[in-house]
Amino acid sequence: MGKFERYLSLWVALAIILGIFIGTFAGDSIVFLSELEVAKVNIPVAILVWMMIYPMMVQIDFSSLKNVTKNTKGIGLTLFMNWLVKPFSM
Repeated sequence: MGKFERYLSLWVALAIILGIFIGTFAGDSIVFLSELEVAKVNIPVAILVWMMIYPMMVQIDFSSLKNVTKNTKGIGLTLFMNWLVKPFSM
């Protein structure tokens, strides 16, 4: 496991703290970011979400999708977490 993966919780916590700090001290001066919208989608947020998702997308091994039904426990746990737990804990 790499250093980034090992300390991922720390990086997330630091990003949250940095976001709170920026919002507290520069809140009024960055209001223009909230006005950058297309079809009620905030463009800066969409870009940041894409930057977060893209690395995971490029590491997908599409050849392993043919064996996806062989591991029902893993699929069940993933579906449970993504659809029943995470929406209520976000």
